[in-house]
Amino acid sequence: MAQFIKYAVIGAFATLINVSVAEFCAYFVWPCADSSLIEPALRATRAVYCNLTGFVIANIVCYFLNRRFVFAPGRHKAIIEFALFFLGSAFAILCGSAAIWLLIRAFDFSTHYSFIVNVLVSVLVNYVVRKFFVFKG
Repeated sequence: MAQFIKYAVIGAFATLINVSVAEFCAYFVWPCADSSLIEPALRATRAVYCNLTGFVIANIVCYFLNRRFVFAPGRHKAIIEFALFFLGSAFAILCGSAAIWLLIRAFDFSTHYSFIVNVLVSVLVNYVVRKFFVFKG
């Protein structure tokens, strides 16, 4: 249980980074935060770009924090561990980004609420992948 609590705290921090970067991008890099200014198809695509940018930055931070404080490294060599971590996270972000795209495109969902759904999907997928495939336990 202590491991999951540490994982949750680090995950919350990484999520804060991801969402902050995504929101920043949604306002300043690929504008998509205001649904009244842009059609859903373009907004959905831009929101995915924002989410992927946040993912890359947050995932690098998350890897080092998880390796140091949550999971025992050593199941694989460091480079393989890092690659598996990113592959697992990439799978999670693809699932989350698909949810973002679908919610905005098909249901005209808010960009902000779509980011929240992405977080929920990603947390569940990431924990399973990291616990059972990347680290020792």
